Amino acid sequence: MTDDSETAAMVAGPAGPLQRARGRRFRNVPLRIVLPNLITLLALCLGLTAIRYATEGSFEKAVFAIVAAAFFDGLDGRLARALKGTTRFGAELDSLADFVGFGVAPALTLYFWNMHEIKSFGWFAAMVFAIAMALRLARFNVGLEDVERPAWTSNFFTGMPAPAGAIVALLPLYLHLSALGWVFGRAAIGLEIVYLLCVAGLMASRIPHFSGKSIGRVPREQVIPILFGVAVLVLLLVTFPMEVLAALTVVFVGLIPFSIRSHRLYLRRDLERTRANAADKMPLAS
Repeated sequence: MTDDSETAAMVAGPAGPLQRARGRRFRNVPLRIVLPNLITLLALCLGLTAIRYATEGSFEKAVFAIVAAAFFDGLDGRLARALKGTTRFGAELDSLADFVGFGVAPALTLYFWNMHEIKSFGWFAAMVFAIAMALRLARFNVGLEDVERPAWTSNFFTGMPAPAGAIVALLPLYLHLSALGWVFGRAAIGLEIVYLLCVAGLMASRIPHFSGKSIGRVPREQVIPILFGVAVLVLLLVTFPMEVLAALTVVFVGLIPFSIRSHRLYLRRDLERTRANAADKMPLAS
């Protein structure tokens, strides 16, 4: 015969884990975790809205929706790090939103704009771009688990980042909607397809790009010039959106050789440090 305590334990035993699971299930989630995910969902909605505008032929609105999604994509990550609200769930949700907003939306926007005139090659380029975006995001998520990376690697992205890839890919549309009013004939559409494939290759490649994550505190003496520059840039973007986006795209692409050079300098410095440490550990000859 078991005593009363043993009997109570046997009765309560199976229910104990269930009660604990229920307690975990209904545990309150801090607002610092919810807020970045809400911004990510807003970016996802903007990406879906861009697809809607593209199907309706409102390509300028589609561009604005994609650019706004890129803005909120940069905001949610910084906000999560500032609030210490980064989670695995948020990272996965961010990747899904990025694939829709920066992989599917730009590809469909360009296809519905003019690449459908060369149906097979146009659709092929759109699919390659979306696939490259998916592979780039998957590689980024895997890289988050690598804890042995040097600290300086946070200054670089491996491959063109997702928001930049979307904005750079839309350069032909900027030129068409700008004051230049470039008209893309059939031959020009072929060049546009080649350009889109090149952007997809940059995203899937291991070419380093400046990340901008290391930008933190601003020196006190540079606050006013930086605020003035940002204000001027915002005003120009509002007044001449397509021209400014085209200029920013050219500048970003022009920075790629400098990012490669900077990345190689870091690698060379690590190699020299490793060789120096190995030389120090070698036993002296008697």
